[in-house]
Amino acid sequence: MKKIFVATLISLLLLLSGCSIHKIDIQQGNIIDAELVKQLTLGMNKNQVRFILGEPLVTSAFNNNSWYYTYIFQPGDGSKPKTKHLSLLFKDDTLSKITNQKTAEL
Repeated sequence: MKKIFVATLISLLLLLSGCSIHKIDIQQGNIIDAELVKQLTLGMNKNQVRFILGEPLVTSAFNNNSWYYTYIFQPGDGSKPKTKHLSLLFKDDTLSKITNQKTAEL
């Protein structure tokens, strides 16, 4: 009986030692791809920009002429998150300024 218990315990420990916790990558916000940003040109209207990038994550509370796109990528390996920010400014409903901040670590 004792040998069966020890054998079962050893088997269980060997089985559990092979298991590891898998952490997934977490992506939040709007994906800001360089190819998409290259498609933006000054003078586009809001619908054209929305077609390329989708809805902005944040719009200015005081005026609807500032759109902000943010992307956060948290790797599952526990390394620092990476972020991308894109700010768009509209004047008379046409794109007048693009500010792109490259990937930064938090």
